[in-house]
Amino acid sequence: MAAEQRENLSTDALAIVEKYEAFVHYVYPILQRCPRQHGVIRDVVLAALFEPVGGLYHAARSRQVSRLHAVDAEFATLRSYLRFLVRDGVRVVTPRQHATALALLAEPGRMLGAWQRKLKGHEDSDARARPMGQVGK
Repeated sequence: MAAEQRENLSTDALAIVEKYEAFVHYVYPILQRCPRQHGVIRDVVLAALFEPVGGLYHAARSRQVSRLHAVDAEFATLRSYLRFLVRDGVRVVTPRQHATALALLAEPGRMLGAWQRKLKGHEDSDARARPMGQVGK
């Protein structure tokens, strides 16, 4: 892969991290104000909140679509946790906060999907460029 393409992929990661940080900055204070009775779920969600950032940087360095799929799964996990937090009986997050959080998470999710398609396109073109019988790099 050319140096310019590698740089573009790193730029993609930084742009997604920037958008994802907006989500984190919104959700983090809400979770910090979570009642003590919901401390277990608060701790689980707080831990999950910071995992995708490392995955994005690893994906940018490795250029592996599978790493992006892992980050996508982490985003899905966060959406699931948010659904739980808005439920009656738990109500750590209000319906309005839930909607706002989902909207803030949707943008890096869309960007991640575009990045996956771009990387997949690079993998397909690399595979076509290799002579028959050669696998990998």
